[in-house]
Amino acid sequence: MVKIHTKNFSNIQAIVGLGNPGPAFAFTPHNIGFLILDRLCSVHNGTWIEKLNMLMAEIQLRDREILLIKPQTFMNNSGEILKHLQRRGIEIENIFVIHDEIDYPFGKINLKEGGSARGHNGLRSIIEHGSDNFLRLRCGVGRPDNPEDVGNFVTQPFRESQDQVNELVEKAVTIIEKTI
Repeated sequence: MVKIHTKNFSNIQAIVGLGNPGPAFAFTPHNIGFLILDRLCSVHNGTWIEKLNMLMAEIQLRDREILLIKPQTFMNNSGEILKHLQRRGIEIENIFVIHDEIDYPFGKINLKEGGSARGHNGLRSIIEHGSDNFLRLRCGVGRPDNPEDVGNFVTQPFRESQDQVNELVEKAVTIIEKTI
């Protein structure tokens, strides 16, 4: 069952999926934001183009044009894209950030408005380059058994099956489509 929030976020102009560029990171927990945006782009017939250290696609969602962004700067520098978005007239309060959340079990998804980075370096970079005033979709990827292994855990292939990851991605896409 997918819990759908009824609050309207019609101010959203761009969805930013966090992840790391390159095939080595493609199917890893840290790249859940990229995986979700890839599916959203496919479902809504978008096409990725590379521009200014990011992959961008435009889609129509609820009769509105939404920009999809996958930063190509590596996770810790994700906030660098904000200056490019601001040049397009998109302010931080008009972005929706999709990211992995190790404090949630695999498959749990939650919307959050504002707040701290909670140790997530991609969020920290966005906050440092702008503010914490943006909507987030926190996608549970689980936590390693050893807390010291977090860095390796999020950059190694998922422990879960392809089907389980696909189910998480589909659930997230449904939430995004119902939210904005």
